[in-house]
Amino acid sequence: MAKAKRAYVCNDCGADFPRWQGQCNACGSWNTISEVRLAASPAAARNERIMGYAGSGESEVQLLADIDLQEVPRFGSSFKEFDRVLGGGVVPGAAILIGGNPGAGKSTLLLQTMCRLSAQMPTLYVTGEESLQQVAMRASRLGLPKDNLKMLSETNVDRICQVAEKEQPKIMVIDSIQVMHVGDVQSSPGTVAQVRESATALTRYAKQNNVAVFIVGHVTKDGSLAGPKVLEHIIDCSVLLDGGADTRFRTMRSHKNRFGAVNELGVFAMTGEGLKEVSNPSAIFLSRGEEDTSGSSVMVVWEGTRPLLVEIQALVDYSQLANPRRVSVGLDQNRLSLLLAVLHKHGGLQMADQDVFVNVVGGVKVTETSADLALILALLSSFKDRILPKDVVVFGEVGLAGEIRPVPSGQERLMEAKKHGFTRAIVPSKNLPKGGIDGMQLFGVNKLSEAISAFDDL
Repeated sequence: MAKAKRAYVCNDCGADFPRWQGQCNACGSWNTISEVRLAASPAAARNERIMGYAGSGESEVQLLADIDLQEVPRFGSSFKEFDRVLGGGVVPGAAILIGGNPGAGKSTLLLQTMCRLSAQMPTLYVTGEESLQQVAMRASRLGLPKDNLKMLSETNVDRICQVAEKEQPKIMVIDSIQVMHVGDVQSSPGTVAQVRESATALTRYAKQNNVAVFIVGHVTKDGSLAGPKVLEHIIDCSVLLDGGADTRFRTMRSHKNRFGAVNELGVFAMTGEGLKEVSNPSAIFLSRGEEDTSGSSVMVVWEGTRPLLVEIQALVDYSQLANPRRVSVGLDQNRLSLLLAVLHKHGGLQMADQDVFVNVVGGVKVTETSADLALILALLSSFKDRILPKDVVVFGEVGLAGEIRPVPSGQERLMEAKKHGFTRAIVPSKNLPKGGIDGMQLFGVNKLSEAISAFDDL
């Protein structure tokens, strides 16, 4: 019997090493290299036998201009928000990885999608974590159509590919990749080698047979996808479904997409009938109280291909500690410290003895710099205990010299604000439309001092 081989693989990036070492030379991570036992026969040869790659002939060299550019037709997933995140729909032959925290709704969303699509095309739902009875009970509880969806309870990738060859589905779900295994890799499911080889085999099957494959993946405690980093390089699209079990709304964002734009945002609501898409997310994030309070401002962020109105809340209070606290939820904490320094230097406001707490309403994570001006005005509102009127929207980037820089898609942001009833806006001067906007009073500012003056004049 052939002796099993051993390899040492980094859990973060998937790099291989001949022996164990404390630090990965590829990604620089410490204590992430683990031992993996490999069979003497390579798994790639097994994949080629299963998928029919062996003996398929040599590849031919082609000129870039001679390659056929015929567009592959997409098909809808029955959720417009899901299609938006995927770039306009599901591409046949694509391998799509969907991750999220436990209870976020990954399996529920895919079960709803598969039950609806099963009436239009052949489908196959492969469950490795739950029994068929558990999946059927969930479908009955959600009131989903169950007549056409084909189910399979299996964790062996070889067996899954054989069944799929027989059933010929157009779309397939693998739930989840952490419990799948291939026979030639001598390690337990969920290890680096098993996850990598299982994902490779499923992706090859998807490409060879033009089948869209949805792969469910777990996440670690820091919110990143579990398993080797090479897993995200193998698949075509990586989608993360975010939202805790105690929150009603779920946000879906694409981190990698070979067939569309990244950072597209889709919003869903968890109900007793499963996930339902939210067609107007701005209305959720602007659910403000009836009583006006200080420390609140509304900004317009650009998520993918659409604007969203989001409320920022700030609380500035005298600190009893030697080192005042700086807490930021939904915004970069380093950015908060930077803006506090700019506000002191160019605004003349000292908050060194104040505790500062900042929160983005609705659980949205804002990464773009257009939120700078809105955050500063929220801090001013709380510090001076002055209410910013509800009909005012703010956006703009603040530089270290106190200048207000323009942001992309300024006119589209203003039109979205007008659609939701905002009549006044404080924006960078270079973002002012030439003809203005009917029904809106615009305040163009070039410096931080001008923005503070505009806030005092409201």
